[in-house]
Amino acid sequence: MSNTTDQKETKEELEQEFVSTEEVVEEETTEEVVVDEKEQKIAELTAKLAEEENRYLRLRADYDNTLRRQKLDREAAEKFRAQSLLTDLLPVLDNLERALQVQVSSEETASLYKGVEMVYRQFLDAANREGLEVIATEGQVFDPNVHQAVMQEQDAEKDSGVVLRELQKGYKLKDRVLRPAMVSVNE
Repeated sequence: MSNTTDQKETKEELEQEFVSTEEVVEEETTEEVVVDEKEQKIAELTAKLAEEENRYLRLRADYDNTLRRQKLDREAAEKFRAQSLLTDLLPVLDNLERALQVQVSSEETASLYKGVEMVYRQFLDAANREGLEVIATEGQVFDPNVHQAVMQEQDAEKDSGVVLRELQKGYKLKDRVLRPAMVSVNE
C-alpha cells in the first residue's frame, strides 16, 4: 500500500505542479495578450497620428495655395482694372484720330480742330498713364500675337512677312493685347 500511496502522492504532486504550470502559462499568455493589445493600440494610434499630420499638411498647403492665388488675382485685377473701360473707349480714340485727319480750311474750323486735338491729347495721356500702349506696326516683322493680317501686298524692296501698312491701330494694356493691329503684310 505504501507503494500505491506513494504513487498517489506523486501523482497529486505532479497534478499540482501541472496545474501551477498551466496557471503560469495562462498568466504569461494573458500578459502577452495584454502586451500585444497595447502594442496594437500604439500602432493604431501612431498610424492615426501620421494620417492626421498628413491631412494637416495637405490642408496647410491648400490654404497657402489659396492665399497665393488670391494675391495673384488681386494683383492682376489691380494691374488690369482699366481694361474694360479702355477697350470700350478705343473706338472713341479712333474717331478722334479720324477727326484730326480732316483738312482745316477756315479759321472757325481751325479752332474746332485745335479743341479736338486738345481732347485727343488729354485722352491719350490719361490712357497712357493707365498703361495703354500703341502696337508698333509698319516695318515690323508680322507677329500673329499682336497683328491681324487682313490683306497681303507685294513690295520687292521689303522682306517677306514684313508689315507694309497699318489699317487700324492696335493697343496693349501693359503686357495684354486689347486689340490687335489690322495690317497689310508683304508676301
